[in-house]
Amino acid sequence: MAVDRMLANLDLNLLVTLDALLRERNVTRSAELLGLSQPAVSGALSRLRRHFGDPLLVRVGNRYDLTPLASRVAALTGPALAGVRRVFDSTTEVDPSELDREFTLVTSDYAAAILGPILARMLAERAPGARLRLQQTTPTAVDHAADTLRTADGLIIPYGFVTGLPHLDLYEDRWVCIVSADNPQVEESLSLVQLKHMPWVVLFDRPTAFAPAVRQLRMLGIEARVDVVVDGFMQMPFLVAGTGRVAVIQERLATLMAPIAGVRILECPFDVVTLNESFWWNPMNTNDPVHAWFRQLMIEAADLLWPSF
Repeated sequence: MAVDRMLANLDLNLLVTLDALLRERNVTRSAELLGLSQPAVSGALSRLRRHFGDPLLVRVGNRYDLTPLASRVAALTGPALAGVRRVFDSTTEVDPSELDREFTLVTSDYAAAILGPILARMLAERAPGARLRLQQTTPTAVDHAADTLRTADGLIIPYGFVTGLPHLDLYEDRWVCIVSADNPQVEESLSLVQLKHMPWVVLFDRPTAFAPAVRQLRMLGIEARVDVVVDGFMQMPFLVAGTGRVAVIQERLATLMAPIAGVRILECPFDVVTLNESFWWNPMNTNDPVHAWFRQLMIEAADLLWPSF
């Protein structure tokens, strides 16, 4: 009951202001972000300082830093706001034309380029008041998927990297090799011997790197000569073009990028697993009608992709 009385005496608008202040660390910028006056935000900061019994923001030179307590609180405000929004967005029926919210997807630039345009178009047609945020994934976001999905509507990643969370399969793709269109050392096919000596462009170069090429080569007793490491698939064709490098990317993306970047698509000279791109979400969203509607939209968007192979 004590907790209930405490919540009853709190203004939830303070949570929004607290989140802005801890992110911006500046009263003026927070006021601009929230569309409020600077005195109003300063007053809210005073109330927050009284509530926590802590200054929250302390001046260091010409800037403000978070206190140790504020640093801990800052990690909680995002998930708390997301939870509040889910509570007040809940409804038994969904009218897409009335939706006024943002759907956040954590995804690679590959899936964003392949599926993103279709999904964005369908969302604009059916829910013109909704917004789509495509947030670049990282190995940390994948390694800690449950934490990532506390503040995001979904994570798009190949099946096999996340377990213990609900998901649905979207589409299949396969891995292919790309080389520069003018590479004189490569004819109509690649051999394992060539791959052993060619410089590589790889993604992240760690366990959650998505592309299995380096790991599979190691299983074949070949240590790839890594020349460039990137954090996105879209960069890879341009780092291969005009060089003697090789990379392995998804066939759908290779088909899209080959004429733009000036690369050739070749079969991998080793067996590669089929890529099953999947959509993962927080279990607390499973029975949410709005989220269920969005998941169905994802399925329909994936069904409109052109065949890969």
